[in-house]
Amino acid sequence: MSARASKARQPEAATTRGTWGGRRPGAGRKPKGDEPQVDHRPRAAVAPSHPVLVTVKVRPGLPRLRHHREFAALCAALAAGAGGPAAGRGTTFRLCHFALSGEQLHLLVEARNRRVLCRGVQGLLVRVARALNRLWRRRGKVFADRYDDQALTTPAATHAAMHQLLRRPPDPGAEGGGNEPGAVDPFTSAPWSGAEPAPAVADVPCPVLPARTWLLRVGWRRHGRLAAPAKARR
Repeated sequence: MSARASKARQPEAATTRGTWGGRRPGAGRKPKGDEPQVDHRPRAAVAPSHPVLVTVKVRPGLPRLRHHREFAALCAALAAGAGGPAAGRGTTFRLCHFALSGEQLHLLVEARNRRVLCRGVQGLLVRVARALNRLWRRRGKVFADRYDDQALTTPAATHAAMHQLLRRPPDPGAEGGGNEPGAVDPFTSAPWSGAEPAPAVADVPCPVLPARTWLLRVGWRRHGRLAAPAKARR
């Protein structure tokens, strides 16, 4: 190609190059489920002194989690991965509390940083999904979309998260009926947490580890005991 022909093509090439990149309809990573459950925006940084509340939804159409068989299977899976790759000395990821709602799994964890949090939570969810699939005799995905997480930076926020996890409202769909108002939720880590008195669970391994952050050990107690759920007004 001659130098004159090359120069003649340059304006056209520059115009074509300008059409690449930028925002386009439908661009970006797609959600795992049929509908987006969690906004795919950059996640905030994680500090080792701040516990994190993680929430993940179960795919529609699967059995409810608040049954004794599901609870036992899930506890066994969580016990195997409660401390991440190193459950002993030097553990950088710890599962301290958890709770089951009808279609959600809530985890209260400690992590050294965002990378450790992601790896620890993903490892737990893989174990839980495998355990539930064995129980349900099925294959496929269990969780609908990526998890949501919220860093707890104050005693008040930590107390509210503890209340949300360990003292949940009555659930008529749970096995054996709903909880009495004000009672400790049996489908949580309450029997092992020490935060609230709860009956021990026989033949179920301890699925949580003692907290190390000040907020989960001491700070949340500055706001008193976990209050009973408020009664509905008539």
